[in-house]
Amino acid sequence: MPLNATGTTAERALLVTVVLGPQRRSLTRGAAQARDAAKVTPSPHPVPTDEDSRLAEFRELVISAGASISAEVVQHRPKADPATLVGSGKVEEISGIAASTQADVAIIDHDLSPTQLRNLENALPCRVIDRTQLILDIFARHARTREGQLQVELAQLEYMLPRLTGRGKAMSQLGGGIGTRGPGETQLETDRRRIQRRVLQLRGELEAVRRIRTQQRRRRESVPVPTIALVGYTNAGKSTLFNAITRAGVLESSRMFATLDPKLSAIQLPSRRKVLLSDTVGFIRDLPHTLVTSFRATLEEVRKAEVLVHVRDASNPMREEHKAEVEKVLGELDVLDKPRLEVLNKVDLLSDEEAAALVAASEGRAIATSAKDHTGLETLMNRMDAELVLDPILEQSFQIPQSEGDVLAALEAGAMIREREYEGNLVRMNVAGPASLLGRYRRFRQLARE
Repeated sequence: MPLNATGTTAERALLVTVVLGPQRRSLTRGAAQARDAAKVTPSPHPVPTDEDSRLAEFRELVISAGASISAEVVQHRPKADPATLVGSGKVEEISGIAASTQADVAIIDHDLSPTQLRNLENALPCRVIDRTQLILDIFARHARTREGQLQVELAQLEYMLPRLTGRGKAMSQLGGGIGTRGPGETQLETDRRRIQRRVLQLRGELEAVRRIRTQQRRRRESVPVPTIALVGYTNAGKSTLFNAITRAGVLESSRMFATLDPKLSAIQLPSRRKVLLSDTVGFIRDLPHTLVTSFRATLEEVRKAEVLVHVRDASNPMREEHKAEVEKVLGELDVLDKPRLEVLNKVDLLSDEEAAALVAASEGRAIATSAKDHTGLETLMNRMDAELVLDPILEQSFQIPQSEGDVLAALEAGAMIREREYEGNLVRMNVAGPASLLGRYRRFRQLARE
């Protein structure tokens, strides 16, 4: 049996993808023969369809959860079956495939109602989890801080509550793998009342975390230091870009949701203004609402940021769909009206012509970067500088005695010196710098030369 990234035995997962809606009609035999007779050379770089992209993303989620893929089943249906989602005939087929491949878990790339989940578990020879439970499990694997663990546990318990009835197969396997991590190991066999008490306790603890964050944010705001937040689809390269700018050394991973807890680091922009750069959790298609709610404290950094930097994977053929999903979540957070920079990351994976075409398609608004190669970062820093409204850059003249060494050092460190001349024991300076910095030394402006 294969091992996962942690060196433990990987569970065998049967992937079930259900595509709801009108089914695409296949070619007739005559049309297929005509196509073959034309000897059309297929494109060396076929463009993946939305269904291909969904399947690839689903596989990546499963691998990120530490499982190995034993088989895949794809079904097209005009609408969901209310009892089993897939229909009774497909349930029998899936049951046979699960048995023949000795699958430990069937993972459905769709949200299941409590009834559908119970019926599928009764019919299949393995555990069953849906898309939300899979994502929650990945979050449980990656939660490192106490706050992150609280948020994941709250989301898992809120998901679990309406699904307690009939979960015998899952409840009998404590620590049985995907979908049972985190609170699953200690709370599945408790009754509903105890879980509800735990949910209330978690909400209280998270509210305390939020109050602490609010206090920290107010202390930061008392000395105006703007925050710029990196947002984007999962695995778009936000953490790599964060490291390239800050040299903070946070975890970089090709796995989904490697970053759960927000990271903050102070940086200096070309204008010498200091700002805080925030790395946030990645978004994904159909992000479970329970996660958006539970991670409210974490996503508060996005809501309080003055500028959002939307990091996109320029090499991903589904980048426009991913952009729409990110903007959907930003809309839920009521931050679409904030200044937003668009970054096309990973251009090192594209040709120069492809990268130029993407920037041109955005009418020059997008910034092409490669966090891996550190290209485009200077342009990004200048654009971030230009977008900031809080603590604007001012140009002023000062006349400062040379004995005021600390004032001269502060202006040297935090502002751009345009002109400087010495006259006796005075230093005359024309500087450009943040209003908050120049305002501290307004007494030296009163004697400034007009």
